[in-house]
Amino acid sequence: MSLPLILRSEAEADVAAACDQLDVVRAGLGRMFVVRLRDVLERLEAIPELHGFAWQDVRAVRLKQFQHVVYYVVFADRIEVLAVLHGARDASSWQSRAPQTKKARE
Repeated sequence: MSLPLILRSEAEADVAAACDQLDVVRAGLGRMFVVRLRDVLERLEAIPELHGFAWQDVRAVRLKQFQHVVYYVVFADRIEVLAVLHGARDASSWQSRAPQTKKARE
């Protein structure tokens, strides 16, 4: 059973910023990033519990060929992507986006 996936506005902004930064490094790299991200998001929709916990109820998966990590939470009726950030970023930059407790989210 697949769940609908929601990309929070903060995560959308993360993706846009990453694309801009990657295109500065090399033209077209931002597009490659988006292709890899779509692959990961499709897998998350199909099997959300596939990846382990990074912190509390937040799961994480790294994009192939990139150092970016997708941080997400699985709810009973949906998957919410909290952040898509470079793996070297300080954890507090995405942890502040996470729901406080599992019970609070249900």
